[in-house]
Amino acid sequence: MALEDAPDFFELNADPEVIQYTGDISFANVEEAKDLVRNYKQYQLHGYGRWTMKHKQTGEFIGWCGIRHFEELGDTDIGYRLLKKHWNRGYATEASIACLEFGFKTMGLKRIIGRADKRNGASIRVFEKLGLRFEREFEEDGVLNVQYVIEKD
Repeated sequence: MALEDAPDFFELNADPEVIQYTGDISFANVEEAKDLVRNYKQYQLHGYGRWTMKHKQTGEFIGWCGIRHFEELGDTDIGYRLLKKHWNRGYATEASIACLEFGFKTMGLKRIIGRADKRNGASIRVFEKLGLRFEREFEEDGVLNVQYVIEKD
C-alpha cells in the first residue's frame, strides 16, 4: 500500500455495501485513509501485509488483498476488499491464490486462516475456491463469524 492509494481506500470504505460485513467504519476523510497507510506496520513486523490490487491492463484500482498476521490469534489471515464494480469477476480469488502462494512459498507459513461474518456468502465462497476448509464458528462483538483454514502440505 502506498500513500497515493489513500483516496481509493477512502472511496472503497465509503460504500456501506463494501464494508457491511467487516465491522469497519468509513474513513471520515482521505487524511484518515492516509493515516492508515502511514501507520500500517505489518510489512515491517512480519514481512507481509495487505497489498493494493490494480487491474493488470489498465492500472485501475480494484481494492486490496493480502495476508496479515494477527498477534492476538497467533495466526495469519487472508483478506480482500474490492470496489463493488469489481465484484463477481474472480479478482478476489485470483489475487488470493497469489497471496497464499507468497505466504507458503516465500514466507514459509504453515497455516493461513480466513475469517468472515457468517452472512458473507461471497467471502466464504472465495475461501472454498481457495481450498480452505471450515474450522469453526465464533462470536465477536455480537456477530456470528466463521473461520476457515488451509495448511501447507
